[in-house]
Amino acid sequence: MILVPVALVSFLFLAMFGLIAMGRRMGAGRKVESLGAVEGAVFGLMGLLIAFTFASAAVRFETRRNLIVEEANDIGTAYLRVDLLPAEVQPALREAFRRYVDVRLEVYRKIPNLTAAQAELARMSELQREIWRESSTACRRSDTTAACLILLPALNDMFDITTTRTVAFQTHQPSVVFLMLALVMLACSLLAGYAMGTGEGRGSRLHAFCFAAVLALSFFVILDLEYPRIGLIRVDWMDRVLEDVRSGMK
Repeated sequence: MILVPVALVSFLFLAMFGLIAMGRRMGAGRKVESLGAVEGAVFGLMGLLIAFTFASAAVRFETRRNLIVEEANDIGTAYLRVDLLPAEVQPALREAFRRYVDVRLEVYRKIPNLTAAQAELARMSELQREIWRESSTACRRSDTTAACLILLPALNDMFDITTTRTVAFQTHQPSVVFLMLALVMLACSLLAGYAMGTGEGRGSRLHAFCFAAVLALSFFVILDLEYPRIGLIRVDWMDRVLEDVRSGMK
């Protein structure tokens, strides 16, 4: 899947490089015109869009990472509170917990295969019902009331965080924002090329290459932060926190 953003960014780089060359030809031999206000407005808008999209993607990246830790803590807490139930019901419930964590890990390992991930989510929902059913059955005993007042809220937290993580995974910058950013980058490339072609100073191909490369790289980093399970900047290394919880389930 990383080939998709690489292809998009490569196309954007080539388009910007081509527009710079076009702008240079358009501006060649022309008298310098007072376009500072126009250029300043367009370049300012580009800087604003880059800053906005980068900051938003970084916030979402950090949120997704924190939610992994939060889920690990919720599962670990609920698993420890199983000790409060009668000894005869604990083995089956602990085994259900182990299978549940395995499935939670598989959900995100299957990405970007969304069909396989959805299948794992269905298994997860079934295991949630099984854990809740076994826990509530144990709680009907008169000697477990106090224990269940502690266990059941922990189970609710463990189940609720899965919805929060799913929504966070599916929340991205609207596509129109990326489209607008790309269009503004292309417009800035044309304006930069035009300025290079006028008497203000003729930029070399190195200048054009660096301009297009820096903007294309910025666009790629923003996309990478926005989709941290298919690119170079990844969040899945944090899954080892859940793996540590799973390895501690003896």
